[in-house]
Amino acid sequence: MSFVQFSKVNLAFADRDILKNVSLRLASGSRSCLTGANGSGKSTLMKIIAGKMNWDSGERAVQKDTRICYLPQSGIVHRGKTLRQEVETAYAFVHNLLECLEKKGSLLEKSEEDGASLKVLIEEHHSLQEQIENTGYYRREAEISSVLYGLGFSSGDTERNTGEFSGGWQMRIALAKALLEKPDILLLDEPTNYLDIEARSWLEDYLNKFQGGYLLVSHDKYFLDVCVNEVYELFNGNLKRYAGNYSSYKETRQVELESLIKKYAEQNEEIEKTQALIRRFRYKASKASFAQELVKRLEKMERIEIPASFKKININFPPAPHCGNIALTLNCITKSYGNHHVLNALDLCLDAGERLVVAGPNGAGKSTLLRIIAGEDSDFKGDVKFGTGVKMGYFSQDAAEAMQSSKTVLDFIEEDAPLSLIPKIRDMLGAFLFSGDDVYKSVSVLSGGEKSRLALLKMLLRPVNLLVLDEPTNHLDLYSKDILLDALNKFTGTIIFVSHDRAFMEELSTKTFELSISAVSYKLFYGNYAYYLESVKPDDLQENKTHCLKKSKPACSQDAKEINNEQRRVLDKQKQAASRKLERQEEAILKKLEELETKKNELENELADPLVYSNAQRARDIKRQLDLYSLHISEQTQYWESIALQLEELKN
Repeated sequence: MSFVQFSKVNLAFADRDILKNVSLRLASGSRSCLTGANGSGKSTLMKIIAGKMNWDSGERAVQKDTRICYLPQSGIVHRGKTLRQEVETAYAFVHNLLECLEKKGSLLEKSEEDGASLKVLIEEHHSLQEQIENTGYYRREAEISSVLYGLGFSSGDTERNTGEFSGGWQMRIALAKALLEKPDILLLDEPTNYLDIEARSWLEDYLNKFQGGYLLVSHDKYFLDVCVNEVYELFNGNLKRYAGNYSSYKETRQVELESLIKKYAEQNEEIEKTQALIRRFRYKASKASFAQELVKRLEKMERIEIPASFKKININFPPAPHCGNIALTLNCITKSYGNHHVLNALDLCLDAGERLVVAGPNGAGKSTLLRIIAGEDSDFKGDVKFGTGVKMGYFSQDAAEAMQSSKTVLDFIEEDAPLSLIPKIRDMLGAFLFSGDDVYKSVSVLSGGEKSRLALLKMLLRPVNLLVLDEPTNHLDLYSKDILLDALNKFTGTIIFVSHDRAFMEELSTKTFELSISAVSYKLFYGNYAYYLESVKPDDLQENKTHCLKKSKPACSQDAKEINNEQRRVLDKQKQAASRKLERQEEAILKKLEELETKKNELENELADPLVYSNAQRARDIKRQLDLYSLHISEQTQYWESIALQLEELKN
């Protein structure tokens, strides 16, 4: 079995210990992820595992012929070859195997020996044949097409020069090469950073079928949950392993940290008391020696530290101003780029307080729709009407490009912040990954990712009641995403957003607006993103063949009115099929509700029995069961109401 193993590895930069007695083993079949705060040394550890960086002490063992492939999170640029030529270089290592196979074949042809020597030669020849077969080299045309298509490349891209692709697509090319290489150990540092949700889903399936082992670093919680079964946490230079996926690790770690958090609070209290005594007695001659002893005690104290991701930071943004019941109305929105139609006769009415996620494949017009709503794009047909009292805040993927200021990060944020939030600005900046001296950096020297985070925070500090967010989580880690999600869930205004982070989409959204490429159509789902995925067929998502099932509205032009009879019949059939599916779901829900109500009534009757309610423990147990059934009934009722609304919409 192929493997790479470390034992008691140490690494220090100046006086800071990056790795302290780190031990780790990755083998074929490993499904691992590496987590830790920004700057904890995750990328450094991955480079050491890949053999691209030296360490100070410790042992590294690698099984003979084990191939390790490391993909960094950024910085790779390809030029001088077509896309097809570039990705085929992933098979370069096979050429050495082919040469060895040819040499072994020649030796077999010329061999006049028999017995043990011939047997060894035959076994070596057969082993090389198996290795080459396992690389997929003889099926590389199909393998290359499958991987490129899965990562979002079109058939027309294969003959394009790689230098024409943007930075995000350059990293997709690098990822494609890493996957096609089929190493024994795959090290991926933030592989989902530049992937849309369709490509992420494809990568999840690919990794679950991958024969080798892998170690991932990612800020996508859902991606980690479905891809890993063990988590390594790097904290203060120490590495610890946790069995289970990322959510399981978080739960286990939280329980583990409860006692540590208690000790942390007790230690802080002791430090404060000791410092108070030092201040009180430092300048009294009779107590000088006592004060000095206290100072020494503080210096020798081993400080307890808690990972930043487990320190609960609550951020409350300015309350949303009052507005009318309708936040936004879109009438017949049509947008084209030349002969290419992106949006066609799109209508939407959004109630105040809703959280609408705009879903659909790349090129369906998600960002275009958000720019139109935000007033950034005026070259369209149709009307955008905001409700009474609506004040909008807009965050776009290219917000960083417009940020030019000589002010420090702290001053830049404070200038627009409400007075009540000034004392919390440092905490907010920390939540958006600006800690320590970072707050005194000039805005002009920040990287694109840093500017993007700063633009998002600045926008959220303004009192608005409609947030339009295009990829707000792109440059945030898991810790920052949790804080942002918590703040947005407490926000009482309306949110329209696009994201490629599935967990974020599911937890924030209350409605889903699907845009489709194939039919240039749209559909509104009365449920969050998880409900949307359950409601559509996998084939519909894969082929992007979802057509509009809404009631026909007056078209914006004569061309839009010309729908032939065949198209009408197709739409009618789709509506009938969708209605039948919803009716079956409604019937199942009502049956489930009836069963739950029966169980609840039985428990209520049992609780009314004097023999039961006189038994305190038994009464408490039944009460807990009753609460659980009440919760299930409430959830099923909400689900039924959502189904009923969709049925009503289809029948009107």
